[in-house]
Amino acid sequence: MEKELKTNRRDFLKIFATAGGGLLIGFNWTGCDSPKMKVVSDEEVLNSALNFNSYLSISPTDHVVIFSPNPELGQNIKTSFPMIVAEELDVDWSKVRVQQAFLDTEKYDRQVTGGSGAMPHSWERLRTAGATARQMLMEAAAKRLGVSVSDLKTENGHVIHGSKKLTYGELANEAALIPVPENVKLKNINDFKIIGTPVKNVDNKAMFTGQPLYGLDIYREGMVHAMIQRPPFGMKLKSVDAEAVKQIKGVKDVLTFKNNVAIVGDSTWPLMKARKQLKVQYEPIDGKLESTAFHNQVFDEMLNTGKGDVKRQDGDVRTAFSSAAKVVKSEYQCPFLSHSPMEPMNFFAHVKADGVELVGPTQTPDRARNAAAEICGVSPDKVTVEMTRLGGGFGRRLRADFVEEAVELSKMLNAPVKLTWSREDDITGGAYRPAVKYRFEAALDKDNKLIGYKLRGVGINAGNCTRENNFPSGSVDNLLIESLEYKSPITTNAWRAPITNFLAFAEQSFLDEVAEAAGKDPVAFRLELLDRAKSNPVGEIHYDIDRMRKVVETVAEKSGWGNKQGVSQGISVYFSHRSYVGQVAEARMVNGAPVLDKIYAVTDCGIVVNPTGADQQVRGGMVDGMGHAMFTNMTFTDGISDQKNFDSYRLIKMKEIPEIETHFIDNGIDPTGLGEPALPPTGGAIANAIYKASGKRVRNQPFMEQEEMKNVKLADPA
Repeated sequence: MEKELKTNRRDFLKIFATAGGGLLIGFNWTGCDSPKMKVVSDEEVLNSALNFNSYLSISPTDHVVIFSPNPELGQNIKTSFPMIVAEELDVDWSKVRVQQAFLDTEKYDRQVTGGSGAMPHSWERLRTAGATARQMLMEAAAKRLGVSVSDLKTENGHVIHGSKKLTYGELANEAALIPVPENVKLKNINDFKIIGTPVKNVDNKAMFTGQPLYGLDIYREGMVHAMIQRPPFGMKLKSVDAEAVKQIKGVKDVLTFKNNVAIVGDSTWPLMKARKQLKVQYEPIDGKLESTAFHNQVFDEMLNTGKGDVKRQDGDVRTAFSSAAKVVKSEYQCPFLSHSPMEPMNFFAHVKADGVELVGPTQTPDRARNAAAEICGVSPDKVTVEMTRLGGGFGRRLRADFVEEAVELSKMLNAPVKLTWSREDDITGGAYRPAVKYRFEAALDKDNKLIGYKLRGVGINAGNCTRENNFPSGSVDNLLIESLEYKSPITTNAWRAPITNFLAFAEQSFLDEVAEAAGKDPVAFRLELLDRAKSNPVGEIHYDIDRMRKVVETVAEKSGWGNKQGVSQGISVYFSHRSYVGQVAEARMVNGAPVLDKIYAVTDCGIVVNPTGADQQVRGGMVDGMGHAMFTNMTFTDGISDQKNFDSYRLIKMKEIPEIETHFIDNGIDPTGLGEPALPPTGGAIANAIYKASGKRVRNQPFMEQEEMKNVKLADPA
């Protein structure tokens, strides 16, 4: 489908150029008519992202530099964003160089990584960027050759007229003088040459050869290193004995601020040794320190007697349940989880007389900048943020607490500071996935039709721990969804696919329980509900019924649902973050225990920009969901987490990962996001397959700590 997109000077910055400077286009997604302008040289364009933060520049030497504005934490956006620009620009991908852009909210809107929103937000903007530059190059060529633009075509970084070929580099200076076009025509998706082809991650070589990419690689002359001892949850600093610590070689000082104790020195190793000798005493803030046993009590009390916040109510739920021929009722519970990215939290800060320099891994650079500005009492425009590649984030780096710590210390010491968290700091430092407990109830009539559905959830610092508009909402005549929240000093935060990372497992497992009670095949039962939502919707429908149905049907087909001997299958299908993922897990009994062999995944995320990156995203999300559902747990005793490092905080091992087969729905719609949607359905598919194989239904995470799962193997070691 061809599209025309009207653009004006609120959408694009003016073209900048010097004599011989080439074509540089800066883009303003915030609607600013008078953004800051800067004249830059060819050398700056080709060798540095420091001086111009544009999406696109073309030099007279025929090099194309595309700046990727969003933080890169492994979702492959630093590769896929430039692919989109290069597609519309019609440039030779081998001549494209990609750089991470600095924070610049005047030029970029939503310079954030989170919520799987970067691709759907930027898709058309990025296409327009490339198409605009291509149009200007063609107009420059038409002027030089004395022909009409309609007589020209482009291919692999050339403008072509008959037998004549002009490189983009040859035309760059002249194109810089062409007025920005008000309307540009985007390619028909059937003509894509780069989008939809597998492209390797642009940082692969640097990662494989150990070149500096991450926050932990940052070095600045004269900087000091810092590590911090933080208080347990619900406690405050009482006293510090640091005399022995100060005698350790490499330790420069010990400071206290905001209930924290910071050790600063020449490198992290002496600081890690010093932490072990630091004598710190804490005292309760209000006399109450929370433990996991207390949280379990809170869950039960609130589910039974708490006043819930009604999120959605359709029909007459009370009558439906009182008249039901059969009622199915189950409870599901999940623990706190640490984000535990492979690169622990870290950041560099240098508070200077004329501003603040920040460098490091962050999913929300603007939040980091604003936090630094507030601490230092300066305007945000006095704070620069350079984003490094992130060694994982999963939502943890949406926060700015580690940035604030680095800024506080730099301000106190009047020196550049590199703050590093240890692995223990990362796991015990809070901002966890909220712990949640759900109660589900379903009412069936005499014909085994689902006539009533209730979901009541309690979350710790979770806000709304339910999702009122998720399937099967809209397909059940009588429905009630409520949410309750318990406030705790244990800090929580968005964790990959917030709330749905566990809710999907609970919902999809419970739907299988209802299907069994109704005597129906799990796939057929889901399709029946979707048909009812299509033909006779109840209330508002907030998911695309046809897209979800297609995912269910396709994953059933690809997995050979119901047609395999000696294999038990479990299905799970979920809509989150605008995309749809269906999964079928397969398990078989070996020596009396179920073994998980394979998982099929079918994903509808719209147009797949980079199949390599998309496949990695789906597989990574599934492994993440699998490992945390099966193994990972966080418990607390008197405000202190019982798990401190990976010896007690169990992650999945490579040898435990079953075979994964991925497929994508090619429906031609604009991309809808992929960073998170593959994770939520995984736990449900596994649990449903294991139940089918063993007859044991697991309702709590982590699975492997439940009595029902004592002998289960995640993958066959053979």
